[in-house]
Formats: sequence, C-alpha cells, structure tokens
Amino acid sequence: MSKFDKAKRCLKGSALTLCIVTGVVSGIALGIILRNSRAEKWKPREVMYFKLLGDLFLRTLKALILPLIVASLVSAIGSLDLSVSGKIGSRALLYYMVTTACAVTQGIILVLLIGPGRGANLQAGDQCVAQNVSTTDTLLDLVRNMFPPNLVQATMQGTQTHMVDPKNDTIAMEDWKIEFRFVDGMNLMGLVVFATVLGITLGKLGPKGKPLLDFFASLSEAMMVITSKVVWFSPIAICSLVCSQLLEISNVSGVFSNLGWYFGTVLTGLMIHGFVVVPTIFWVVTRRMPFRFIANMTQAIATAFGTASSSATLPVTISCLEDKNHVDQHVSRFVLPIGATINMDGTALYLPVGAIYIAQLCEMSLSLGDVIAISLISTTTSIGAAGIPQIGMVIMLTVLNSVGLPGEFIAYIMPVDWLLERFRTAVNIMGDSFGAGLVHHISADELARLTRKNNPLEKYEEEAEKENDVNFIESKI
Repeated sequence: MSKFDKAKRCLKGSALTLCIVTGVVSGIALGIILRNSRAEKWKPREVMYFKLLGDLFLRTLKALILPLIVASLVSAIGSLDLSVSGKIGSRALLYYMVTTACAVTQGIILVLLIGPGRGANLQAGDQCVAQNVSTTDTLLDLVRNMFPPNLVQATMQGTQTHMVDPKNDTIAMEDWKIEFRFVDGMNLMGLVVFATVLGITLGKLGPKGKPLLDFFASLSEAMMVITSKVVWFSPIAICSLVCSQLLEISNVSGVFSNLGWYFGTVLTGLMIHGFVVVPTIFWVVTRRMPFRFIANMTQAIATAFGTASSSATLPVTISCLEDKNHVDQHVSRFVLPIGATINMDGTALYLPVGAIYIAQLCEMSLSLGDVIAISLISTTTSIGAAGIPQIGMVIMLTVLNSVGLPGEFIAYIMPVDWLLERFRTAVNIMGDSFGAGLVHHISADELARLTRKNNPLEKYEEEAEKENDVNFIESKI
C-alpha cells in the first residue's frame, strides 16, 4: 500500500473526528463573532434559535440511550458465563474505585496548593439555594433508585429526598418533615440494575432464555447502526451548542479574568488525571501505548466535549472502543454503561476543588477533618451521578450543604462551569474507555475461552488461515 493510499485511508477513518473538532472550533469562532457583532445583548429567543440544531441532536441521542443501554447490558451479560461476568464486573469496579479516589485526592492537593479563592474581592452574584438534605439522604437516594418501584416510571423519573421547611425557626433541621419525591430524569441506576439481573437470569436459563436474549442482541445491534448514522450530524449540532453557550453568558472577558485561577486549577487537575494518571495505570497493567488508545477515542472525546453528556456520548464511545481499539463487545457493552453511571472521574475531581474554593472565598479555615469529609462526600456523591449536562452543579449544592458551606456562593463558579463541564465529561469518557481497555486485557483468557465455547471451530479456522490450507479444518474435525 502506497503512502498516498495510507494517508487516504487514515483521512477517511478520521473524517468524522476532524468534522467534530471543526464543529467545536467553528462554534467558538461563531460565538465570539456574533457577540461582537452588536452592542446589545442577544435575547433568549435569539439564542434559542442558534441552539435549535444542538437541542435536536441531544434529544435524538437521549432517545437512543434507553434501548441501547438496556439491550447492550442484557445481551452482553446474558451471553457471558456467570463466572466471566462476575470477574469482569469486579475488575471494572476495582478500577473505578481506584481512579475515583485518585481524582478526588488530586483535586484536593491542587486546590490547597494553588489556593485560587484566597484574597478574592467578592462581587454580588446570583443567589442559589441549596437543598436541605444530608449526605446520608443522598446515599440512601442512590440505593432507593437502584430498586425502582415501576420500571416504566424509571425511564422518566427517579426518587429524591426533600426536607420540608416548617417555616418555624424553633424547629431544628433534624426534625423537619421528610418527603420522597419523584423528579424528572431517567433513573439510569435502576435500569442498569434491572438489565444486569435480567441478563444473568437469561444466561442461567440456557436454551429457554435464548429467544429473549437474541431479541436484545438484535436490538442492541440495530441501535448501534442507528447511532452510527446519527453521529454524522454531530459537527453541526456541536457548533450550534458551543455558539449558543457563548451567546448566553454576559461577560466573557470578565468571567475568565475573575475566575482564571479557579478555572486553571480544575483544568490542570483534569489534564493531569486524563493524560497522566489514568494512562499510566493503563500502561502499567497492559504495557500498551496509551496515547495510541487515546487517539482512537478522539471522536468520542470530542463528542463528549460538545455535548457535555456522558450518557449521550455512550453510543459513540462504544463504537470507538469496538471498531478502533478492538475491545470485545462483551466487555465494552457491559463495562461502559456501568462506567457512565458510577465512574465520574472528572466530576469527582471538580467537586472538592469547587467546595474548597468556595470555602476560601468565604475565608473559612478548613480542618483536616473537614477536608477528609469533603473528599468522602465528593467520592460517594459522584457515584451514580447522571451523565447529563449541568449535573455537576446539582451535586455541588449537596456537597456544600453537607459540610456547612453557603450554597448561594455557587454563583461564583457558575459562569465558567459550562466550559469546565465539557472538559469534565471528556475526562469521564477517557476514564471509562481506559477502564474497558484494561478490563479487556486482563480478561483476555476468559474471553478467549468464551469464544471457543460459542464457536469450537474458530481456533481451527485461525490456524488454517495461518497455514493457508483449506483442508486443515477437515483434518482437525
């Protein structure tokens, strides 16, 4: 193959990635040009028009999440031996625990060393009200959502604890009335648990469960085909989303000037975690070059940056892992949906940085116990965080309230959160992808045995191909 053919083949394989990156750059350029095209601020209705294509793309991807995740999990787990799925799951969970702990620790060290909030001249900002819930309430909500009372409702709503203010200053918060409300949004944790149990059950049923298992396998393949067509609209959609975000914020130069240290602290932590810590773990275990792995995931990373949603990016992530990094689909379609639900490295790093930054703004001195409390709360609340835009701000309110920090001060990090969220999502996707690659490497023997069990002639076919002997298989039989 000539150099021209290789270059042409490489360009063809990277066409979508180049288009997505172009969409991001075009969105930034268009947003800046439009902001400076007139003196008055762009009206919300005008911004809505620019955002329309991006909204339609997000709505389409979100519509694919439910059938894709459920079908992929059921088919992947159901086709595995129970011993294999248990080992793959335990390895993935161990990796997620290690990387999440690294992210939280890393964020705390950076924010304490840099001190982005020290000596700040606070300006009046929008006020935010934190929910009066404790860390225990948040953790119990996570457990409750794992067991939804209605599966149909779980596709649209999840459970959340609310403390009802009695409007009486003499009543302590511990004595407030507790209500459990259903809030809009897919209960992904509950669906993942149900799909996992169903997949294990179908695998145990053997021939009796095969028809239903084949249905989910077929549905999973169909959703991947649809997704592969939809993502070709992502460059235009991402341009629309980035441009509209730039038109919405009031003062771009002021925002980056006042919050530059905070922005730099979070971004530095994300870059170190995404390009140093996690790739190093991957290299130590697999002895494979991590940067080639990252290059093959560029399409998914760029999509994550544009959509700011781990869940919406999930179909693209699965496609990149299987097609370019050659991760077995039994691993990718089992590990990634779980990772998109419980492995939020970017969010886990951002939470302690934001909380300690706000404490520095308030000139509140934090003890070692406070720092440890923030780290534990950040770790636990990042688990199960929905992979949707702006979820980090919701979790941040819970973290601030749990350690006694003023929730209204979240207004001082809101102006740059929209951009940091995109970097956080990209790091989340990188962490999930490396996890799937690492688990695939460690589980190679189990996957090989599974393949031979499902297709006993495959090993002979491979040997025959090497020997270039058509009669080789017949002699073995």
